Amino acid sequence: MTAVSRGREAGMTTAEYAVGTLAAVAFAAVLMAVVKSGAVKSALTAIIQSALSVAS
Repeated sequence: MTAVSRGREAGMTTAEYAVGTLAAVAFAAVLMAVVKSGAVKSALTAIIQSALSVAS
């Protein structure tokens, strides 16, 4: 490989990491919005209360 082609590949790797990081952040934001919604929040609360009552 020549020095020019290695330099281009290094930049592409960095760009791929940046796109992957942005995708992960966007997925986390969507997941947080879903978890904070009323229906999911009440379902999770019911599951946690059920698990705690069984443990007692």
